[in-house]
Amino acid sequence: GTWLLYLPCTWSIGLATGPGCFPDCYLLSLFGAGAVLMRGAGCTINDMWDRDYDKKVARTASRPLAAGDISTFQSFVFLGGQLSLALGVLLCLNYYSIALGAASLSLVITYPLMKRITYWPQLVLGLAFNWGALLGWSAVKGSCEWSVCLPLYVAGVMWTLVYDTIYAHQDKRDDILIGVKSTALQFKEDTKQWLSAFSGAMLMALCMAGMNCNQTLPYYSAVAAAGAHLAHQIYTLDIDKPEDCWKKFTSNRTVGVLLFIGIVLGNL
Repeated sequence: GTWLLYLPCTWSIGLATGPGCFPDCYLLSLFGAGAVLMRGAGCTINDMWDRDYDKKVARTASRPLAAGDISTFQSFVFLGGQLSLALGVLLCLNYYSIALGAASLSLVITYPLMKRITYWPQLVLGLAFNWGALLGWSAVKGSCEWSVCLPLYVAGVMWTLVYDTIYAHQDKRDDILIGVKSTALQFKEDTKQWLSAFSGAMLMALCMAGMNCNQTLPYYSAVAAAGAHLAHQIYTLDIDKPEDCWKKFTSNRTVGVLLFIGIVLGNL
């Protein structure tokens, strides 16, 4: 999960980097720390909202709040520590990026509620998880170049719809029993067609972002490699085997790393 939050940040930092240059290692490290903290904070918030649901799902019943290992008050204290440290990271950036980063907090807080009211909570997760696609560019440049940042953000959201729909298929039986919603339940046996459409949209958006910042052949080669990886994931996916869904979900780190390598080589 931390990788999937972090990697869109690296894409954005990489695309904002000048021709012939490596991405700024300080910014990459800063965003890495931020990804660890904010992913952790998101998990804490999620567990606080879902503690009663988590008790009823085999995969999540052992989470600390659901299992009764810690109190709600203790989780609030822990969350306060996580968000305070994350704020410390954010304050290392320029004023534009501080405001932009703070704006994402509403998505982080409300995402866990979405599964109660819509079959598209994965879309809201995508909006939250890919905020770094905007923030990375602004951290380098001082503001967003929307002709690049917006398609990059859309690409990230489409990617999240792919990997988190796969993830959601692990829990679909429990989700039906306890009454929560997901794209896995919405798409059912049509999942592979939907995932193919999201992957196609992701690749087109990545190409648009690359064209708008004059990327070169290695970048488009990486986009093609990422597309091949996604095609293999979707083709071989067994939505009725939780262990296969988990394996495909975790392999998305490779997709993100391929794109980052392509961006770096494209700059050089």
